[in-house]
Amino acid sequence: MSKKQFKSESKRLLDLMINSIYTHKEIFLREIISNASDAIDKLCFISLTDDKVGMSRSDFNIQIKADKENRILTITDNGIGMDKDDLENNLGTIASSGSYKFKNEMQEKQDDIDIIGQFGVGFYSAFMVAKEITVNTKKYGSDTAYCWQSSGADGYSISEIEKDTVGTEIILKIKDNTEDENYDEFLEQYRLKSLVKKYSDYIRYPILMDMTKSKVKEETKDSDKPEYEDYTETETLNSMVPIWQRRKKDVEQEEYDNFYKEKFMSMDKPLRTIVTSVEGVVTYKALLFIPEKAPYDYYTKEYKKGLQLYSSGVLIMDNCEELLPEHFRFVKGIVDSSDLSLNISREMLQHDRHLITIAQNIEKKIKNELNAMLTGERENYEKFFNAFGRQIKYGVVSDYGMHKQELQNLLMFYSSTEKKLVTLDEYVDRMKEEQKFIYYAMGENAAAIDNLPQTELIRSKGYEMLYCTEEVDEFTLQTLMQYKEKTFCSANNDDLGIENEESKDEENDSTAILTFVKETLGDKVAEVVASKKLVSHPVLLTAKGGISFEMERYFNAVQPEAGMKAQRVLELNMNHNAVKTMTSLVETDIEKAKKYAEVLYSQALLIAGLPLENPSEYTDLICSLI
Repeated sequence: MSKKQFKSESKRLLDLMINSIYTHKEIFLREIISNASDAIDKLCFISLTDDKVGMSRSDFNIQIKADKENRILTITDNGIGMDKDDLENNLGTIASSGSYKFKNEMQEKQDDIDIIGQFGVGFYSAFMVAKEITVNTKKYGSDTAYCWQSSGADGYSISEIEKDTVGTEIILKIKDNTEDENYDEFLEQYRLKSLVKKYSDYIRYPILMDMTKSKVKEETKDSDKPEYEDYTETETLNSMVPIWQRRKKDVEQEEYDNFYKEKFMSMDKPLRTIVTSVEGVVTYKALLFIPEKAPYDYYTKEYKKGLQLYSSGVLIMDNCEELLPEHFRFVKGIVDSSDLSLNISREMLQHDRHLITIAQNIEKKIKNELNAMLTGERENYEKFFNAFGRQIKYGVVSDYGMHKQELQNLLMFYSSTEKKLVTLDEYVDRMKEEQKFIYYAMGENAAAIDNLPQTELIRSKGYEMLYCTEEVDEFTLQTLMQYKEKTFCSANNDDLGIENEESKDEENDSTAILTFVKETLGDKVAEVVASKKLVSHPVLLTAKGGISFEMERYFNAVQPEAGMKAQRVLELNMNHNAVKTMTSLVETDIEKAKKYAEVLYSQALLIAGLPLENPSEYTDLICSLI
């Protein structure tokens, strides 16, 4: 029996295939099982019109056997098998696919058959874990069986053997362990079981393996010290029928909930289950879930977004990021399609129009479901928004506001009048007839905003305000700019579009004291002005220019070396007793008047949530005035 060289590929190509194409060695089992499933598909298809096959669908299966002592892993199927020409063409030529050829032949006959395999390299992934591969096979309709054997790039041999049954037996001689690699895991029954569950759970034929289990010996069953014995039981490792392939009306919500908990390791039920099946230019099924709570690592770099991607029931990617936009990264789920153009390793996708179409459809579906939850399941939507609302806001801000139109209806903010989360639609519907702006105020929490002096004038008119308590909120509203032709207006803005009757003092009456305070404070403030918005409070600090205090805090937290600082504008309530006292002191005790100016500025800093440059100096200043 002479050894043959691979027809058209070099050792370098095979090395590349074994060491570079596949990310994880465990993939080999998926590839071999997928090939076995293809082989059964072919014979099962033939059996529909050929009574000589002598087998029904229930007779087909794939078997796995691990021999730890001899380091042998065997995968057997009773599919169509191969003859000598098939071995030469499919295993002797790297990157040749018998499944792909078979599928094309059936399509030419206008027969529809779903075959997993598209490439001929999957079989060779076994060389990642095996130092020698033996393939014993007998093709349906042939009297002769063959053995194909290879140790890798040095070539292969083919010889005739005796084999009674049709099908293929692949025998892997597992490599010895090294310092870096533990190959023993591919001989452990529970490791093999977990790999089948992970990658091949939805192969449509039973995947069988003898499992060693333990039970109490019958004679010691009632003893205080029961003894145990091992026994072997053949177990079906895969579930075969994916839950997303079943009709929605045939699946109870409890089944979806249990699937979600098990598949995505969650203790909680999903807030919403989305089932969709699409046929047309691209055909796919999707089972998506909106979680109730954000994972602990959700807002970290470690969190991986994406949906699990299957092709005809075989897991292709655990996290296909291309299927989810960033603003919906919280969605968990599965997409199964046989229309995708897979690359050579079946681990990654080519960026083709089918993938783009599926992603676009899924984005629209999620948006529609969230809208439906908002209008029909308000309590659940508020739970969702409390968990993932920040992500929706990030989506509005990201990509220069590209997604703001599709996301703005999903936004919610705490309302000053309703004392709960409200939508922008709800706010606009409640606006007073004379109200010009959508007002918002920023602070650490609702209680803190309630006490902000700059909100007094807005409250006095009975206008509703949106409370912004997250760092992204102001960026979100500035990105939106307006909603339903109503412009957003911060409570800090100079022009609130409201007349303050109590602040109509003549400018000449306040010019002198404003100049005095500015000269006293110097570069600490950009301006000192008479406030148009203060009612009962004496002082207020606002920001001038494009940078607000919230932005200052945010940028200094993420990039402190930049020294980002908003321009401070000190607003004085000219009708407040403290300001009037300071004004009178300018004439009688100018040094004390300067202390008043410093105290009022420090109080304005505290109200704005900004740090005092020298707290000790401030307390000494207060003491000197007491």
